[in-house]
Amino acid sequence: MKFKPLRDRVLVKYSEEAERTASGLYIPDTAKEKPQKGEVVAVGAGKVTDDGKLQPVSVKVGDVVLFDKYSGSKVTMDDVEYLIIREEDILGIVEK
Repeated sequence: MKFKPLRDRVLVKYSEEAERTASGLYIPDTAKEKPQKGEVVAVGAGKVTDDGKLQPVSVKVGDVVLFDKYSGSKVTMDDVEYLIIREEDILGIVEK
């Protein structure tokens, strides 16, 4: 399925979490928290400013980003869970 976000929205695929703790204990799915990190899969064109100009989104497809814990809307497409968030909810880009 193809998805194109509108305006300043960004489609993010959650990063996979570790299945074990640092000490080696396995974490059951029910105890896991959703990660606050993910990969940008699609971006909108940008936000229209008050003077009518288009301000492009500052992240691009492939960027790994950190975002607010309770931001956005969760959607499932093709059995994969994504998050649709506004660009302002992105805290930063993770450098490799």
